[in-house]
Amino acid sequence: MAVNLHDSAYELERAIRESAEFKNLKQMYDEVNADPSARQMFENFRNIQLQLQQKQMMGQEISQEEVEQAQKVVALVQQHDKISRLMETEQRMSMIIAELNQIIMKPLEELYGPMTK
Repeated sequence: MAVNLHDSAYELERAIRESAEFKNLKQMYDEVNADPSARQMFENFRNIQLQLQQKQMMGQEISQEEVEQAQKVVALVQQHDKISRLMETEQRMSMIIAELNQIIMKPLEELYGPMTK
């Protein structure tokens, strides 16, 4: 019997959505969005983060001033309890996704050998 990889992927998506980790992340995200000052601060943080990532992907240099501004914003959001808890929860979810990715890539790694840089 052939396995449909897309069906398996959608099943994994459902499992992620139903997991306690994702539900906790969604709750933390909803709490930040329900607080106007936290939402504004978090949106500012995300915008700066995205701008710097876009510059990196385009091969543009990030100025010292931009680095310092980003560091100030990170320090500020880390002091906000709701945003700090959201970021911690997001980090845990990111680790789970990375573990799932390792599992998914295992057949290719076994076929080609470990990917090294």
